[in-house]
Amino acid sequence: MYLAFASSAFQTRLAYRGEVWATIFGELLLIFVKIAIWMAVFTGVQSVAGITLPDMITYSVVAGSLFAAWDNRELLYGIGDSIRTGDVAVFLLKPLRYPLYLFSVEGGKMLFALITIVLPTAVVTALVYGLSPPASIFHAAFFVLFWIQSFVLLFLMSAICGLMAFWLMTAFSLDWVFRAFMILLSGMFIPLWFFPPGFDTIALHLPFAWVGYYPAAVYLGKLGVADTVIHFGYGLLWTLAATLGVAALWHRASRRITVQGG
Repeated sequence: MYLAFASSAFQTRLAYRGEVWATIFGELLLIFVKIAIWMAVFTGVQSVAGITLPDMITYSVVAGSLFAAWDNRELLYGIGDSIRTGDVAVFLLKPLRYPLYLFSVEGGKMLFALITIVLPTAVVTALVYGLSPPASIFHAAFFVLFWIQSFVLLFLMSAICGLMAFWLMTAFSLDWVFRAFMILLSGMFIPLWFFPPGFDTIALHLPFAWVGYYPAAVYLGKLGVADTVIHFGYGLLWTLAATLGVAALWHRASRRITVQGG
């Protein structure tokens, strides 16, 4: 049943071809701007803190790939709107779990964008600037696992923020705060290895790092075999904690849902 929801979401996106081309253009522009900045930083130097320009070009594509494939704001605002209007009560009458339904739908959307936006964007960037291959077969395999983990974790954190709108009655402020943390601490723009000592230690242990930084760091081979496995395990712990958070919030919200605003 949930696979059918994912398939339906995937096929629905096929109708928005103009949006796909516009998104590809926007993502290429963003990546090219980031690469231009890093090229300016590396002018006259071979490496910075052991990181080379080819590393940063590849990092710019890989670390931002999830954000290019999936806009979590649709989920966050969608949950908030459903709760505020009372539409979410309809799901209590159906033989399905609302969080799993959302995960299926958003997974279908993400898969569509991964195929039609992220991969073409990566190919164009590789043709223009060149991209480094994975550090090894091991790192390539774990990159895929980390990338899947990053989507699940970002979905869960977004769902938590969306469900909190049940009590705050607005998702706008939650979205603003959440995106601020993501931009600063996920490594999507600035790799965490460039953070000041102390601050980097904190950021490396927060769940945001698993969304952008760790998949890219694993791809580039910046983590050894043991560290890769260990940090994947830490990511599973964060995923478990976030899953329990979503389950607890949905349980409380579903018991108190009242239709508001008509």
